[in-house]
Amino acid sequence: MLRVPGVGGQAILRLLDHFEPAQVFAASRASLLALGFSEAIVDALQNPDWTLVDQDLEWISQPDNYALTLNDAGYPAQLKEISNPPPILFVKGNVDLLVEPQIAMVGSRNPSPMGIKTAVEFAQTLAAAGLTITSGMALGIDAASHQGAINVNGRTIAVAGTGLDRVYPARHRQLATQIVERGALVSEFPPGTSAKANHFPRRNRIISGLCVGLLVVEAAQQSGSLITARLALEQNREVFAIPGSIHNPLARGCNALIRQGAKLVETAQDIFEELGQYNQSHIVSAPEISQMSLDLEQQNLLKLIAYNPTTVDTLVQESGWSVEMVSSMLLVLELQGYIAAAAGGSYFRI
Repeated sequence: MLRVPGVGGQAILRLLDHFEPAQVFAASRASLLALGFSEAIVDALQNPDWTLVDQDLEWISQPDNYALTLNDAGYPAQLKEISNPPPILFVKGNVDLLVEPQIAMVGSRNPSPMGIKTAVEFAQTLAAAGLTITSGMALGIDAASHQGAINVNGRTIAVAGTGLDRVYPARHRQLATQIVERGALVSEFPPGTSAKANHFPRRNRIISGLCVGLLVVEAAQQSGSLITARLALEQNREVFAIPGSIHNPLARGCNALIRQGAKLVETAQDIFEELGQYNQSHIVSAPEISQMSLDLEQQNLLKLIAYNPTTVDTLVQESGWSVEMVSSMLLVLELQGYIAAAAGGSYFRI
């Protein structure tokens, strides 16, 4: 049915409410029309392109490739709970992982360096504690979240907006290979399906539907991540958000979520406290950074550098020192790991 033009997930669910799967293509024209399907869709249902079905069966026959229907025991119960679960889930990798507890992590496709660092660190801690990290393999926070789980040999799932014989974006081909090795790729789209804009909002409901909680790391006010968070709330999932500076555009979406009732998160411990049932033995607190190796002027300059990008001009103005002196100290602070460079000649504290 998935290969019949004009028949989407909702239509398939409607058909399965009235027929067993094997009966759909043998159903009478009158019975299909009585369900509200158009003449064109009825024609398509009664004359399916079996060559496309054969292609799907060929893909499924390959090692570690699966197709789960709603009636399969391995279809994740969490996902069945949502209002429009995908009738078929294509899976490449560890299919058993879909029923394990998952934390979804989403955020900006163009995050700040601090956003990338935060996503990696949270994913590492959550994955090390036994949770599977689920995201969408997009640029930015998604990729950083998958990578964080991989860094600690944790488990991760990527929900794709294409068929699983394709990788989007193409630059994440190596990441996709690592994800299959450490977890699974998942899609409701059959093999051969290319990336289309309307696929990604549909993908987002699966990301939120699979998880027990969703963490938004960085998001602008108009962001696809906020759509995923709204879906998670509608699906009665826990929603977490990392706050940020009021001057950082990439923090405004998270700050808005917190105002709307999302749990403010500063450490992974905040997530574990809310979920309450996962292994916390692997949690490692961030070490305190000693400033004893810095001279007094370097320590004073470090205090002026925010956790959001701070320009050299701002530091010169606030410190009263020359550009040369400030630039020299910035180099020392960067080499010693206290700060990192950002776009536009700015620096932020780490």
